[in-house]
Amino acid sequence: MPRRPTRRPLLCAALAVAVLAASPGAAAPVLATYEVQAAGLTVMRIEALFDLAAPGGGYRVATRVRLIGVAGALAGGEQLTSAEGGWQGARPEPRRYRVEGTWRGVRRAVAIDYGPGGMPVLLALQPPIEVGREAVPPALQRGTIDALSALAKLTRTVAETGRCDAEAATFDGRRRADYTVRTAGLDRLPAASARGFAGEALRCAFESRLVAGRSADQDPTVASRLQAATAWIARTGPGGEPLPVRIELASRWFGTIRVQLTGVAPAAPGSALHQLAEQRR
Repeated sequence: MPRRPTRRPLLCAALAVAVLAASPGAAAPVLATYEVQAAGLTVMRIEALFDLAAPGGGYRVATRVRLIGVAGALAGGEQLTSAEGGWQGARPEPRRYRVEGTWRGVRRAVAIDYGPGGMPVLLALQPPIEVGREAVPPALQRGTIDALSALAKLTRTVAETGRCDAEAATFDGRRRADYTVRTAGLDRLPAASARGFAGEALRCAFESRLVAGRSADQDPTVASRLQAATAWIARTGPGGEPLPVRIELASRWFGTIRVQLTGVAPAAPGSALHQLAEQRR
């Protein structure tokens, strides 16, 4: 029986957008915190350190995702993801992408460096690619970027144009996926909680399609269907930079999954998240 379509690639991208908030001219790293709700329960917490104007004119992003509440008690999981690179005009040129963590007792790790012509070089992948998974040929890997770099591109676009029109081809070591983001209008959001954002926000519509890398038990037609999500981006205070304040995507089993901003502040030098990212470079 074919496995139901996974929402994981799009969910990862939707979570990633929640950490890319500063404009290209931001002078200092920023720490943002988010909570993820599913089926009415808070199941995940995200801490994000990012700097889109890193020394040397580049960018750097690091996120730590942790399962909490019932999800944390039943499954357990924590993952650190980081990406860094430079800018060629408005186009990100990634240099390094790292993932390390443990989910449901299984260690997960990805290490990708980028060679000439933007070719990703896969240095580590845990667990290994399973037997029967569709291969991603070199021709489909060339010129791709990681999901965090793709969202850095989106954030730069929003900061410079006030719109969220962007697209990117991504590769995570197993899958090649294409993402498209389009401006969908302006909404006035009510506060989802006492800590939530309320006010006018730019609505951005995400679409994702798996191009290659489906698992052996996925139906090809189902695996290649478009997946959708919505992100709202706004300034959280006078003079504040635009950042995602809410993200929503539909889930077959858990209803609407919501990512909600709970706090944002300047990141202190030498923060714990920064140190963790340095250790895993």
